[in-house]
Amino acid sequence: MPPEFHISNQDLIKVGLAIVCGAILGLERQYKNKTAGFRTIILICLGSTLFTMVAQQTGQLVNINIVTGIGFIGAGVIFKDNYYVNGLTTAAVIWISAAIGMAVGSGNYTLALITTVIILLILVLFRLLEDYIDKVHHEKILFLVFDSTDHDNLVMMEDLIGKLGLKYSRRFVSKRDGCLQATIAVTGHKKQLSKLDEKLLKMPQVKAF
Repeated sequence: MPPEFHISNQDLIKVGLAIVCGAILGLERQYKNKTAGFRTIILICLGSTLFTMVAQQTGQLVNINIVTGIGFIGAGVIFKDNYYVNGLTTAAVIWISAAIGMAVGSGNYTLALITTVIILLILVLFRLLEDYIDKVHHEKILFLVFDSTDHDNLVMMEDLIGKLGLKYSRRFVSKRDGCLQATIAVTGHKKQLSKLDEKLLKMPQVKAF
């Protein structure tokens, strides 16, 4: 016969706390307009809690299955283009929210609450640090189309980038439709990158960028 489940006050506390913890982290992701937002993180945290509660009541080990399943969900929010990978932080939040749900399901409320607060502080405060680092060391991918196939135009462009105190590396150079095309990765202070954009707008040799 299947085991009988009894809903206790502790079970209701676990469910409620899982929703609260998931909501706190979900709000931060929703505010940043991420793929896995408010409802998604709540459901992940609550689902992990319920799996852990059922595992405890039935004596079955399902924690490994939770970790495996969350890995698939996390992989689904990671996107890669030619130069960047996006969604890693959201995938990490999904991963840790599942761990918090498991902590709630096992009855370790203090650990779940403290971890939720710590993660929220990391996401908010460390973002400020990341923004500062990004400001002083920002990377920009420039796709340039010159009005001719003259290679000197590319050399002149690289000299201009160097004079602005920026670092660069060529990614791709080609000729198409009578125009020289180049992709250059430029890194440096955002202020200098803005100056580069202003100069590009005034250069007649640059057909598009």
